[in-house]
Amino acid sequence: MDLRNKTVVVTGAAHGIGRGLAERFADEGALVVCSDVDDAGAQSVADQIGGHAFPCDVSDEDQIKALIELSEDTVGPIDLFCANAGILTLGGFDVPDEDWERIWKINVMSHVWTARHLVPRMIARGGGYILTTASAAGLLNQPGAAPYAVSKHAAVGFAEWLALTYRSQGLRVSILCPQGVRSKMTEGHDVSVASIDGMLDPSDVAEACVRAIEQEQFLVLPHPQVLDYMQQKSADYDRWLSGMNKLNQKFIGTF
Repeated sequence: MDLRNKTVVVTGAAHGIGRGLAERFADEGALVVCSDVDDAGAQSVADQIGGHAFPCDVSDEDQIKALIELSEDTVGPIDLFCANAGILTLGGFDVPDEDWERIWKINVMSHVWTARHLVPRMIARGGGYILTTASAAGLLNQPGAAPYAVSKHAAVGFAEWLALTYRSQGLRVSILCPQGVRSKMTEGHDVSVASIDGMLDPSDVAEACVRAIEQEQFLVLPHPQVLDYMQQKSADYDRWLSGMNKLNQKFIGTF
């Protein structure tokens, strides 16, 4: 997809990866809608790039539907929707149910709700593009953060399902799976399992996304080492689990 003059919506656009995406898409000539639960932050980014800002709490299906409708009515038919908003929850099976339910809504159901209200519109006009921010944790796992790892696995699975189901009808899907990225989420975690291969700036991640979208590539890996880890996992699952257990012991209690 050529992003020039395309209407692009970015959720979680006030900070981190979302802000980096919004800025980079604007540089490519896109018409960018910045959305975030942080209204002021989204507006600040929109003002900086000459875009639009609409509030949205992605844990609420009605708000996602309203964001899609407002963006299409105000800016134009959405060509690219970047489902970027997400949260981190540390812990294991001891995490309270309400925290599991919250991260599930934000990290998984928000993507389902987006597709429910946007994909039929895209298909009706010949196609469109969805970029979902997941994590390397969705391909591998995340010591110390079961709710995050499980929800990101589900996000990857849903993106795969969208891609294999609607590709012939013009829908293109990319899934962003970085390791550590400098953001509010990773503040204070410069030494952790997520940063084992280095912390990237949001601008680096956004650049990788632009290149992937141009090539209509499904898997976006700003940390290329993740592909090696995936291959090791599939080649010898037990050995991979043993290695991950060692990482867990080294970084226990850290993101």
